[in-house]
Amino acid sequence: MRTSILGKHDDQMNKYKALAVTTKYWKPEENYTQRIIDAVEGKIADEDFVVISEKAISTARGNIIDESKVEPSRNARFIAEFWMRIVWGYFLGTLCHFQEDMTRRLRTYPIDAGSRHKQVALSRYGLLQTLMFGSEGSVDGSNLPYSYVSLPPNDPERIAWAIHRETLRELRKKVYIVIVDTDKTYSFRNFHFTPRPKPIRGIHSFGGILTYVVGRIFKLKRRATPIAVAGCRVSVEQALEVAEVANRARGHGAGRTVWDMADEFKVELTDVTWKMLETTRHKPIVIVRRKR
Repeated sequence: MRTSILGKHDDQMNKYKALAVTTKYWKPEENYTQRIIDAVEGKIADEDFVVISEKAISTARGNIIDESKVEPSRNARFIAEFWMRIVWGYFLGTLCHFQEDMTRRLRTYPIDAGSRHKQVALSRYGLLQTLMFGSEGSVDGSNLPYSYVSLPPNDPERIAWAIHRETLRELRKKVYIVIVDTDKTYSFRNFHFTPRPKPIRGIHSFGGILTYVVGRIFKLKRRATPIAVAGCRVSVEQALEVAEVANRARGHGAGRTVWDMADEFKVELTDVTWKMLETTRHKPIVIVRRKR
């Protein structure tokens, strides 16, 4: 098992150091709690933050959907064909300061697979989430094969506390468990908000696409979103700092987006396999420690 260290970060994040732990790729029905304990044994100290990827947990728990089996509605097809290709590709993408390669991808948004993806978001999380350009309601297909997407866990706090208890029981270390999502929380002074559902208390979740567009247009400070904390009480600001330090240390696995992932393996969007993903450096766990 390999590890990689990320050193200093900018501004206030300099107060932390992070250790990203590389493990094998977590597939459905993985005993992720034991994988976490095995991975951090000998590396953690009391009061460390053990930060875990929401996506990795959802995949290990089998909380995924095969979108190839979804029948899209007319509304979902309209969103994929017009809203994504035209509105995002030519207007919102520019307003949100997307790079040229992303707007180019949006202008050729896949209508069939995209319609199925939008139908999942529409039926589960509503219109304001579905109109986002990606990660609608935190539904995410990156680092997953074929037409699979992961869904956010319904009970992240319970999961975090269960990991905390088992880590304390087996390793006798009082660490703090944080589950994070790469979807961003935006901050305006002391007001923190995110388009994704169910962040930790103190981060306001509302608006879907509206929140996302406002945060991007005005270039507000954005950081990864903590969705559960177990073992300690921390301020929202500290939770966001720890989440972002871990996010920078972890990287993006097989790719930041499904397009990047497909490019990495030189295949079509829905042709990535489990075997391909097993060849990537998987870093679902980051140990974050305050510098003394």
